[in-house]
Amino acid sequence: MSEPVDPRTLRVSDAEREHVVAVLQKAIGQGLITLDEFTTRTDTALAAKTRSELNAVLIDLPGLVHPETQPAATAKPRLELRNTMSKLRRSGRWAVPRELIVRNKMGSCDLDFSDADIQTREVDVELDITAGSVRILLPQHATVDTDDVQLAAGSLHNKISRPQEPGGPHFRIRGIVRAGSVKIKRPTYLRLGSLVIRFPWKVSTDR
Repeated sequence: MSEPVDPRTLRVSDAEREHVVAVLQKAIGQGLITLDEFTTRTDTALAAKTRSELNAVLIDLPGLVHPETQPAATAKPRLELRNTMSKLRRSGRWAVPRELIVRNKMGSCDLDFSDADIQTREVDVELDITAGSVRILLPQHATVDTDDVQLAAGSLHNKISRPQEPGGPHFRIRGIVRAGSVKIKRPTYLRLGSLVIRFPWKVSTDR
């Protein structure tokens, strides 16, 4: 069983950075910080990678601590997803358990972990796929192991390479795929001026 991760070391999303900037704007309105301090802290917030770095710009502001940077609830140990001849999707800020079982029969399943709340260093994903498809989108700094996936007239496409900055969660994907398909990838990004467009589709401000 994996040990819980220190919440301060978890990586933050663009949405969390933008929320902290909004909190800093509120601090200006209340006279808690100057305009120069706002500029400096905003630059720090937009460059923050972990919850500890992000919360540092709010630590001395009473009543304005960003809730997303507080310790999160302990992740559920196990979750089973069942899908038969339909479409199942998990995306956004969803809680990822230590163990995830996906039973998919003649349906499609999209698992987007890129903005998910991952509280463990390892995530075990067991596949039980029959004539269905599974698409897995992993965070930028995640690693993955697919050596224990068995294919029975099925296919596995893993586009994940080793990240330049390791330290993210490790996904261990195993199980069996019968006459189905599994695709694993990371999001790709396109920068247009001050906007960063993510594929699959998402627009955020430039860091």
